[in-house]
Amino acid sequence: MAVIGDVYRYMDQLAPFHLQMDFDNAGFLVGRTDSAVSRIMVALDVTEPVVEEAQKLGCQLIVSHHPVIFHPARAITDETVTGRILLALTEAKIGAICAHTNLDAVREGVNDCLAHVLGLTQIGQLHPDGVDENGNPYGIGRVGLVHQSGMNAAQYAQYVKERLHAASVRCEDGGRHVEKVAVGGGSCGSMLADAVAAGCDTFVTADVKYDQYLEARGLGITLMDAGHYATEHVVCHMLAEKLSAAFPDVEVLISQTHREVYQGF
Repeated sequence: MAVIGDVYRYMDQLAPFHLQMDFDNAGFLVGRTDSAVSRIMVALDVTEPVVEEAQKLGCQLIVSHHPVIFHPARAITDETVTGRILLALTEAKIGAICAHTNLDAVREGVNDCLAHVLGLTQIGQLHPDGVDENGNPYGIGRVGLVHQSGMNAAQYAQYVKERLHAASVRCEDGGRHVEKVAVGGGSCGSMLADAVAAGCDTFVTADVKYDQYLEARGLGITLMDAGHYATEHVVCHMLAEKLSAAFPDVEVLISQTHREVYQGF
């Protein structure tokens, strides 16, 4: 039977943890290495409802994108959200492995999944950060050509919303037809200049700030914010498929309780 250590080693091959950014805290964050695993839950975040769901379904491990411990914890009590989550995990004997910026950067990670869901072709890297020990390039963001030429910004925003099941898409219309698109899952508004340098007319990302919209207007590029959850949750299906194939004796589930955290009207 597989143990948590086996799953961690597999995740380290899929998205090497040493590739994470300096500020990050990805890795094996909760649990015992030798704990047996027969059922895994995949989720974008480890929240209290996700832990409760995992416990009810008999999962011994949660594999998430966002780290359950991000900022240093000075105390683990029921007086903070993080404390309650960590207490719930340990009391239920559920482990947590979190693959964050390392999973953003690698092939078949968050950004490749986002590009594929949006139907982009001739996909390349938006911001190459380096080459791993196997000679594979890695980096945040992707660039590709749209599946259907000639759409305007409003039409493409509706397409993005439908494909990602996004609550909303906020858009600054650069006034050009959408042909070459950059994507950055999560908070990648700071990479707007990279999208322009790559010759893109459109950039789809999340958590875009006011000044970034103003910059996009000045640069004449269409900038779309489809939401952090919507642009990153696409990786959960890939993770579930990969883990199921790597551990055929382990049942892998995707959280059904964790959804977009806001509503669009």
